[in-house]
Amino acid sequence: MSTTALAFVALLPILVALILMVGLRMGAMKAMPLAWLSCAAAAAAVWGLPLPYIAALSLQGVVSAVGVLIIVFGALLILHTLQYSGGMETIQCGMQGISRDMRVQGLIIGYMFAAFIEGAAGFGTPAALAAPLLLSLGYPPMAAAVLCLIFNSFPVTFGAVGTPILVGFGASIKTVVEAAATAGQIGSVDYFFKAVGETATLMHGVMAFILPVFMMGFVTRFFGPNRKWSEGLAIWRFSLFTAAAFVVPYISLAWAIGPELPSLVGGLIGLGLVIVGAKKGFCVPKDVWTFGDYRKWNPGWTGNIAFAGKTEYRASMSQFMAWLPYILIGGLLVLTRLDSLGLKDWLHAHGVLRFREILGFSNVKEDLALLYLPGVVPFILVALLTIILHKMPGDKAAKAWKEAIVNMKAPAVSLMASVALVKIFQGSDLNPGLADGALALPSMPLAMASTMADVFGSVWPLFASYVGGLGAFITGSNTLSDMLFGMFQWDIAGQLGLSRLVIIASQSAGGAMGNMICIHNIVAVSTVVGLVNHEGDIFKKTFVPFVLYGLVVGIITYILIYSGYSSF
Repeated sequence: MSTTALAFVALLPILVALILMVGLRMGAMKAMPLAWLSCAAAAAAVWGLPLPYIAALSLQGVVSAVGVLIIVFGALLILHTLQYSGGMETIQCGMQGISRDMRVQGLIIGYMFAAFIEGAAGFGTPAALAAPLLLSLGYPPMAAAVLCLIFNSFPVTFGAVGTPILVGFGASIKTVVEAAATAGQIGSVDYFFKAVGETATLMHGVMAFILPVFMMGFVTRFFGPNRKWSEGLAIWRFSLFTAAAFVVPYISLAWAIGPELPSLVGGLIGLGLVIVGAKKGFCVPKDVWTFGDYRKWNPGWTGNIAFAGKTEYRASMSQFMAWLPYILIGGLLVLTRLDSLGLKDWLHAHGVLRFREILGFSNVKEDLALLYLPGVVPFILVALLTIILHKMPGDKAAKAWKEAIVNMKAPAVSLMASVALVKIFQGSDLNPGLADGALALPSMPLAMASTMADVFGSVWPLFASYVGGLGAFITGSNTLSDMLFGMFQWDIAGQLGLSRLVIIASQSAGGAMGNMICIHNIVAVSTVVGLVNHEGDIFKKTFVPFVLYGLVVGIITYILIYSGYSSF
């Protein structure tokens, strides 16, 4: 069978997921197991992999998925704990009293607060949390949904304390990165993943400045009472101040420490700076802009279902106490990620579950460093401390834990199936059923990479990020996009003689920008703002910014590649 034909067969599981989730609107909980099944069938029928080997690779994927699920559970637990303790409502109450200008509110909540939540929790929570808050301040539901979805892009590469890079690429390309480190091509796996994050900030950094200016004009043009770009662009100084307040710590932390902290701490620092600036009127226009009389809004902005959530918030504690859990998360992450303190090595060495020779195959193995997973330290640890700090009654604490556990059902099934599919993709380069000396077929990612290399050639850097965006669109996750396409991007860079580091960073940036259009996020945010059955309208408004974002990332990727930014 030709390499092109192999590439088409390898693409089938991705097409199955795409058709089921986008075309037939099937949930990932059902669609991803079917995609895994189609991948297993292709591996057996075309690649000739023995069924026990496919089962071993799938079990390896399940073990790897458990690590991701612990992070997801910890993030949800923090969120629900704060909701039941009153901490989240206190934070929302504080947000309401900063400025009456709805452009300022959009930047503070949609850009900065959502960036911070992305860094702390990720997995679709920022848009779903920030959009109702904007709604309560007087935003049309459609405007709130679109604004939050588009802003939920540049922070996502470092979402949930670096999960897309550390776990996403850790599951897909860690083995080949280790081989490159052993060969002396790079310093270490940690060095490479840190460099991926550093490079991704260069790709996101430009759009982090462009988006706030563009989106303010977009909001006033398409949702304002006068339909003018100029009314949104008039706040360009405050928009750039907002971007600078986030981007400076964002880039500094990525380059100084690693991928865990840029969005979390950058968002926290930036949020404080922008709130103080807004209260002092720094760079804020003197005129106060609003959406006008809601009775004159386009009916399509509010949909058929009126939003029935809170419109007023009350503070049940001080702002400091409400924010303290997030401050503790940031502090613990710094303490446990700095090499010089020794805690990082201790956490890596203790509480590790090692799975070796799964089902008897020596190359199929997986480790779970439980204590080093941010889902345990700091998320679960801080959630337990919050019960004490916020003086939560036992019944409310129990409800928070119960809700977090219940909400794990759907992501558990889809994640396990998705990562199992990825492991079959990776393991398809080795066929233990072949006799010694027999020639195995190229792996599934390598077959796709070879074909794409022939089609795109040297201009691939312009398109690499869109593959990451497609992965997020299909799976609803930057982490899963990096798992799904990490090895593909690695192989295509090798085929074309391009910098693997830069192409992998472009994949990471693409997976982040894909959050604008991914079905999972659109459905979640449309539900919380009362726009059920308007998902298509939301998608149409986020698609153009997605394409523009990819063009900018593609140009930066192209420049970095051909300027000799990295030799690896």
